[in-house]
Amino acid sequence: MIHRSASRAGKTSDPKSRPDEVRFLRSWLQNPLRTGAVSPSGRALARTMANYVDPAQPGPVIELGPGTGPVTSALLRRGVAEERLVLIEFNPEFCTLLRARFPRATVIQGDAYGMKATLGDSVRAPAAAVVSSLPLFTRPVEERYSLLDQAFEMSCAQAPFIQFTYAVVSPMPLRPERFDAHVSQRVWANLPPARVWVYRAREAGQAAA
Repeated sequence: MIHRSASRAGKTSDPKSRPDEVRFLRSWLQNPLRTGAVSPSGRALARTMANYVDPAQPGPVIELGPGTGPVTSALLRRGVAEERLVLIEFNPEFCTLLRARFPRATVIQGDAYGMKATLGDSVRAPAAAVVSSLPLFTRPVEERYSLLDQAFEMSCAQAPFIQFTYAVVSPMPLRPERFDAHVSQRVWANLPPARVWVYRAREAGQAAA
């Protein structure tokens, strides 16, 4: 079921001093299939993603592929306590930056597509939401479904899996017998424009529409 809603010479070479756009471009050039984007998510897109998280719902909020932290910042503005954030990032430079910017969050360097093994005992309570900026289209469909299943298994009932995409189709091929899907209006203020898809596990015995 789909619901539609509205470095100059003389500057320091310290990696933490680089603009986020430069960090992303450098990471993309090194491994485009893993980074997926050449620039961080814009403020409007990050806000749209964060707005699908209910800060009153107890439990950790897991973010996959936070990069330099634009969505993380939006989650904080949304009212999610920093101590509740669990960030899985593959890029070690980004991990260093995230730990400096969000010192009370849990930052784990590892493979988000194997989130259950990567998290291990780091998450003991069911997650309130999983927020993903991973480039899903670079992975086989069954690997995407595996990621979604892991997220549902580690989350409370009806917790959202939130994913943005630049594409016009769902990054998770729709399976109404397995999950519900909601897509936002296109976020034109982002460059390039993007949409946010929200997936929720179907409850046992719920009939597909």
